[in-house]
Amino acid sequence: MSIATTPLANVNADAAELEKFGALAHRWWDPASDMKPLHDINPLRVDWIDAVAGGLAGRTIVDVGCGGGILTEAMALRGARVTGIDLSPKALGVAKLHRLESGVDVDYRLVAAEALAASSPGAFDVVTCMELLEHVPDPASTIAACATLAAPGGTVVFSTIARNPKSYLLAIVGAEYLLRLLPRGTHDWTRFINPSELMRDARRAGLAPTRMAGMRYNPLAKSYALADDVSVNYLAAFSRPVLAS
Repeated sequence: MSIATTPLANVNADAAELEKFGALAHRWWDPASDMKPLHDINPLRVDWIDAVAGGLAGRTIVDVGCGGGILTEAMALRGARVTGIDLSPKALGVAKLHRLESGVDVDYRLVAAEALAASSPGAFDVVTCMELLEHVPDPASTIAACATLAAPGGTVVFSTIARNPKSYLLAIVGAEYLLRLLPRGTHDWTRFINPSELMRDARRAGLAPTRMAGMRYNPLAKSYALADDVSVNYLAAFSRPVLAS
């Protein structure tokens, strides 16, 4: 079995995916590098998460698959108490280094979502998992872990990419080969997740859908915007219901 499809022992992660993003870690905070799209969409993501969560100030948040901490730090700057978790030592190293430079208070941990969920169920008001589901062997496991991490009444937010001919043309051919917004090989189209599939797995994990939004790129203006179209990149918010006593 090739390394690209071999999960790490007892961990919901692929060695090749961790290696791929670890190799980009040193460029994570360079907005002129391959990470430019993450910097460009971050304000949109933070505002949307803030809105669907009913505010971030004073909330406890875990950012699952935090990478170098772009979103993680932005949520902390909104007044949240944020924990960032990832399985890439290189990405976390960059995140911790940037924390020293920025002075933003974030707790970074090298731990899998499933492991943290087992030790800290219901510990967070808000759980974010952005651009991660399409890179793990078992997305349903990550979704279930995020649901477990959320406190009753809490908010869980995912972002990922739908799987259809349009997303192949825009997210693979367009973004990676023609516009070169992302390094070639960043995504595997077969791993993209349709909204219906995300909804199914979220409901099985006990989450209730609350809101969705798409994200589109304007190549002429070189800018991103939220949209109603969820056929390519999309965000989805869920709540962890409060069980009646």
